[in-house]
Amino acid sequence: MTTLYDKLGGEETIRTAVDRFYAKVLADDTVKHYFEHTDMEKQREHQTKFLSFALGGPNQYGGTSMEKAHEGMNIQPKEFLAIATHLQATLEELGAEEEDIETIMTKINGLKDSVVHQ
Repeated sequence: MTTLYDKLGGEETIRTAVDRFYAKVLADDTVKHYFEHTDMEKQREHQTKFLSFALGGPNQYGGTSMEKAHEGMNIQPKEFLAIATHLQATLEELGAEEEDIETIMTKINGLKDSVVHQ
């Protein structure tokens, strides 16, 4: 069975996606403030490992849970939506198939309750 990780092009494509994704995020006044004091090189590496694992690639992700990673950040639904929209646009730019984008976005939306401040 081919994983989404393989179908999208493996780690090289995931790295490209992460770079494009963060370019969008850091240009967005709605969410860029969350990354003002973030080591973006480290963040990109972390996100590449997370997405690779989430899409069926190798499990190199050793990060904390979604709840812990976003604890105290006071992320609101509109900010979660902005991030999800940037990810979807990035996947579309990279030529991912509509069905695959829907699968990925369903997974991302499943994380909302762990990320958004209650």
